[in-house]
Amino acid sequence: MVLTHGAGGNANGRLLVDLANSFATTGVTVLRCDLPFRQARSTGPPSRSSAPIDRAGLAHAVTAMNALGVERVFLGGQSYGGRQASMLAAEEPKLVAGLLLLSYPLHPPGRVKDLRTAHFPVLRARVVFVQGTSDPFGSVEEIEAARRLIPGGTTLILTEGGHDLGYRKPNRELVERIVGACASWWAAV
Repeated sequence: MVLTHGAGGNANGRLLVDLANSFATTGVTVLRCDLPFRQARSTGPPSRSSAPIDRAGLAHAVTAMNALGVERVFLGGQSYGGRQASMLAAEEPKLVAGLLLLSYPLHPPGRVKDLRTAHFPVLRARVVFVQGTSDPFGSVEEIEAARRLIPGGTTLILTEGGHDLGYRKPNRELVERIVGACASWWAAV
């Protein structure tokens, strides 16, 4: 599993660390990585021009996992990182076996017509979505509609909270739900 962060974070975010530790206890090899935009500077959001470079960085991380002998790689990301992961999976359908999308940013807050789902119909990987029930980047109804665009199997885990998934302190129950959902679809791949 390759895990990456959102536009305002880095690979040391509490949720990513807790997920990585939990996945590792189940025998999953995990690589938490900073996207190239974050490697270039420690703060600030990515620029629009950095998106292709960030996807190339994710592809490089997957290749590095393959070089370690990992045959099936799953790609996960929070918000912007998940968006880039899903776009990469659409561009290179054989690259990853599945996606974990944490707080997928369906649209900018307040701009529900600016959907970021054009690539969903070409996704072939199985997808686990984890969405906050009050996320301004996508309501429960919007994420349900978006899931129907994906031809492969999808799973949705809802949690109380906004774009941060309500993860202000460790939440073992949420981490276990995410790891359990991923384990169930890994077995099916």
